[in-house]
Amino acid sequence: LPISVHDLTLPTLDGTTQVDHVVVSPFGVFVIETKDFAGWIFGDEGSKRWTQVLFEQKYWFQNPLHQNYKHRKAVENILNLEPRCLHSVVVFVGNSEFKTVMPPNVLERRGLVPYIRSKTDVLLSDEEVGESIRVLEAHASNAETRRRHVDNLKRNERDPICPRCGNAMVLRTARRGPNAGGQFWGCSGYPRCRATRPDA
Repeated sequence: LPISVHDLTLPTLDGTTQVDHVVVSPFGVFVIETKDFAGWIFGDEGSKRWTQVLFEQKYWFQNPLHQNYKHRKAVENILNLEPRCLHSVVVFVGNSEFKTVMPPNVLERRGLVPYIRSKTDVLLSDEEVGESIRVLEAHASNAETRRRHVDNLKRNERDPICPRCGNAMVLRTARRGPNAGGQFWGCSGYPRCRATRPDA
């Protein structure tokens, strides 16, 4: 039977990340990001931002698939599993309605159990399932890990670390394009690493 572990704080290159839920089964490890949204939801797999429309007002939020990629990589690293053994899942639990066709791993609450049951290829032995659960439970969040996670978030806003290679990021000014004159964070390893992030 699948075993669920909730509210984890896991190490990453730039500090820590908070993972909502992980379900471990012989058919893989399901890394689950939950979103409690109301209203209409518009999005697709490739967009950086998705849109919520609520009471005729539009709000933008980070693509939760992109957000959950970092969580999946953190789980993959801490469990030392191959990428094929992990499944990224986003579940909307609020009173929302999808207004665009979503990827198969973006679900409403009632779709989660059928999605997990749809996976039938055995990827983990009973021993690997048990060891994965033991490792994950050791990283359950508590007051101290939550405090450290918040401290890491604040530090990364001041001195961000490249999410791709782990080098420090430096503040740069765009010279051309629609954002010419605007500032952004770029990896100090450029041009070997071309990762960037907004100066927000």
